[in-house]
Amino acid sequence: MSEPHVVRLLPASVGSLASGMPPAPPGTIYLLSAQGGISSTARAGFTLLFGRNADEVHVGVGANDQHVSRRHGRVSCDGRRWTVHNDGRLAIVFPGASLLLSGEQRELSEGYTPLFIRGSGRREHLLEIRVTGHEPPEPEVAKDQATQLPTLWTIDDTERLVLTAMGQRYLRHEPHPQPVSWNLVGQQLRSTTGDPSWTPKRAEKVVERVRARLVRAGVSGLTRDEVGEPVGNALNHNLITELLLSTTLVPPDLRMLGDSDDW
Repeated sequence: MSEPHVVRLLPASVGSLASGMPPAPPGTIYLLSAQGGISSTARAGFTLLFGRNADEVHVGVGANDQHVSRRHGRVSCDGRRWTVHNDGRLAIVFPGASLLLSGEQRELSEGYTPLFIRGSGRREHLLEIRVTGHEPPEPEVAKDQATQLPTLWTIDDTERLVLTAMGQRYLRHEPHPQPVSWNLVGQQLRSTTGDPSWTPKRAEKVVERVRARLVRAGVSGLTRDEVGEPVGNALNHNLITELLLSTTLVPPDLRMLGDSDDW
């Protein structure tokens, strides 16, 4: 007997799909934006819509931005796999700055996929997607087995704010991203927080503190001796990459910068 088809609404308070969701049948999909979201178990022929007009779609994305189509795209299921279709005019940006152009479609991988629609001005509209995998669960770990260090690093709110400002180009999937300069980071932090004490040097010291913790934990590529001269942006690039790969930093963190209502 086949599994029942289950569709559930997700409140915006979920925050992010990057850290996972409760166990669900293989092929279950989750879609989430700043306006809320939805989940659905796999069912052949079933389609979920997303776009600017929340009254016509399952997930509203890009509210009040006329550059985003009313029905900008959809995800459809063949019974096992989910595919994204771009029905709008603007491209949908996949991780790695890969573009899904108007009229194109792409199968979604299992796991977490953040998508962006770049709208008017500097606005970036985020749609997070997570697809539950079909792989069997991993065997239980023996009680006496050595504990592995977690990959999700602990950072406080101040560190997250500074790291998001420095790594925002990566979080937006910009092509060939580089860390934002300290001068621009300081300027943006002063504007975002209203705190005039945010200088480039203060921001740099916050990042150095995080990097030192990760070095002590065994993360490689974060010291001058490892990278060699000229260092350039390599240390900050490697730090941001580690934080992204471990999902310590995720695209919804861009909301901390405060200059877009859809981050």
